[in-house]
Amino acid sequence: MRALISVWDKTDVVDFAARLSELGWEIVSSGGTASALADAGVAVLAVEDVTDSPEMLDGRVKTLHPRIHGGILADRSKPQHLASLDEHGIAAIDLVVCNLYPFRSDPGPELIDIGGPAMVRAAAKNHGDDAGGVGVLVDPADYEPVLAELGEHGALSAATRRRLARAAFAHTAAYDAAIVGWLDEEIAGDGGEARGAGGTADAGGASSLPPTVHLALERVDECRYGENPHHLGARYRPVGSSTWWDHTVQHGGLALSYLNFFDADAAWRIVHDLGDAEGSPAVVIVKHANPCGAAAGDDLADTYQRAYDCDARSAFGGIVAFNRVVDLATVERLEEAAQADLVIAPGYEDGVIERIAAKRRNTRVLEGPRPDAAGLSLRQINGGWLVQSPHTFAAAPDEWQVVTERKPTERELADARFAWRVCGHVTSNAIVLARDRTAWGIGAGQQNRVESGLLAASKADGRAAGGACASDAFYPFPDGVEAAAEAGAAVVVQPGGALRDDDVIARANALGIAMLFTGERQFRH
Repeated sequence: MRALISVWDKTDVVDFAARLSELGWEIVSSGGTASALADAGVAVLAVEDVTDSPEMLDGRVKTLHPRIHGGILADRSKPQHLASLDEHGIAAIDLVVCNLYPFRSDPGPELIDIGGPAMVRAAAKNHGDDAGGVGVLVDPADYEPVLAELGEHGALSAATRRRLARAAFAHTAAYDAAIVGWLDEEIAGDGGEARGAGGTADAGGASSLPPTVHLALERVDECRYGENPHHLGARYRPVGSSTWWDHTVQHGGLALSYLNFFDADAAWRIVHDLGDAEGSPAVVIVKHANPCGAAAGDDLADTYQRAYDCDARSAFGGIVAFNRVVDLATVERLEEAAQADLVIAPGYEDGVIERIAAKRRNTRVLEGPRPDAAGLSLRQINGGWLVQSPHTFAAAPDEWQVVTERKPTERELADARFAWRVCGHVTSNAIVLARDRTAWGIGAGQQNRVESGLLAASKADGRAAGGACASDAFYPFPDGVEAAAEAGAAVVVQPGGALRDDDVIARANALGIAMLFTGERQFRH
């Protein structure tokens, strides 16, 4: 039995090869792998001794040879294939152990592996359903189970070879996807139209979406369950990548469900966006992917209290996100509030985690780094996907247009900036009533804008009087502005662009409120 071993990641490969040799296997290897095995005392046959051809072109050509690929690809169930091996003096290769150059670590032409993928794909193609199939190993985690099976049975079962072949094709598919993504970035950087799956378009949308998108994802977390307990769920990430989730620590509570991941991700992105925009501590409470509380301020405990008071009833079972280390004063407020499903923060003062666990033992407590920059947004539809550039706020507040006779005061302008920022993260149709860096009323997901406004006004219950009303899209009729004025808003911020803008502006003037046009819509579905 002959094994070809040529790996970039040499984790445990010497021990694997030594034990394989003890089982009676002949080891063929090349380059650095061959040197590592020989230095460790493992008997190894060099590839060039098999091919009678030296490595050439700085190692670009060494395993691309009929005596290698013939040995891998020969179908042992076909007499004519065996006859060809005999005719050309080619020994069959029964196991290929190979993983590829680390392209993601330093993308460029020199790390585009050619011989490695060719060997991996050849072995995976020829995994076979009979006793003569080829095994292929691309992951050191498979060394031990393969050795155990070979030691017990002398050969790999068809089921094992099939599983390993699947892993091998996934390995090469992810590798090719990484190369395509890099090329897309290179083309986009040169002013072309391709844009990779991990890239971002500029705020004005000048860069086009790529002609193809190649996703290669690996499962890294099992969810407690999916959207509902009878559904399965898991978290996947791009193969070979590391996201903020991978550096997040869970200090306590139940295992995460699908919705815990989904809502915590939303809360974490919103709280950092809001905190960055305000330049201060921020707290966001999310329920069913929508903020039901949002506040910014100088004192974290007070900021949390205002976020919670926005909609205390909806906050029950919600996700609480902080952009600052949670201190003891803040945890006292948490203890007095309704049960949260999950709390996430960049850190916790000594004693805080223990107090949460003592009071809310099922609450999941996460500590994580800042969220990653957003790439392309993908959403599945029946039979395909919708792809768009990531969610952004394109127009800065100093670019907004005051369209009414009355100009907003500095305090009203600050309320408008805060309300607009929160509104951009609320499911459409969205209306947000805010004052003093607190979202006192959030109306989300209604089929018409007036009802979203009524919902926001009901939740605000007068607490946003004198503040701002933000609408994620234009008011098609004056009734939306009338509802904002009735809720006590002193300033309205909206995209503008409706056919009846003049009527809406006139009504705002008649009501004595200021109005700002942002020039951009913030629909979110």
